[in-house]
Amino acid sequence: MKLAINFVPANEDWESAAAYVVEAERLGIDMVWTVETWGYDAATPLAYLAAKTTRMQLGTGIMQIGTRTPAMTAMTAMGGFCITPRNGAPGFT
Repeated sequence: MKLAINFVPANEDWESAAAYVVEAERLGIDMVWTVETWGYDAATPLAYLAAKTTRMQLGTGIMQIGTRTPAMTAMTAMGGFCITPRNGAPGFT
């Protein structure tokens, strides 16, 4: 069984939310997911968490595709893959 958590910085406290994710990784959680909410995209937190974690898989639960061109969506996915190859190729993990 794989376990996952959400990354949702409450009151814009990114350090506490990141510490929660790092501790979850230490305890054996397998994945962390982000979503788009008011004022935040889903991809930027993944880059932040990639720098803080070592083995967790990273993913987006909800990403507003209608606001991005297909090329921009592909570039975002490939950029994420390049900085976190532990996740495998986008769409194939």
